[in-house]
Amino acid sequence: MITGDTNNFGDTFSGSLAGPTGLVIILLLVVGLILLIRSMNSHLRRLPERFHDESPEPAAQGGPEDPTDAK
Repeated sequence: MITGDTNNFGDTFSGSLAGPTGLVIILLLVVGLILLIRSMNSHLRRLPERFHDESPEPAAQGGPEDPTDAK
């Protein structure tokens, strides 16, 4: 027989730190994500706008040329 005094749902600890610890972990993950995004953006800004193709093979095969290619 189960009485009303027993609690078997896991919240029997007093003074638990699960909530504040989870909050700190989530905040650290958000800060790390923001730093990674900023780093990625700075690396993308350093890339050239267009890479030059060194091998002339696609144009020599008679394939369609890129209409945005300014030669």
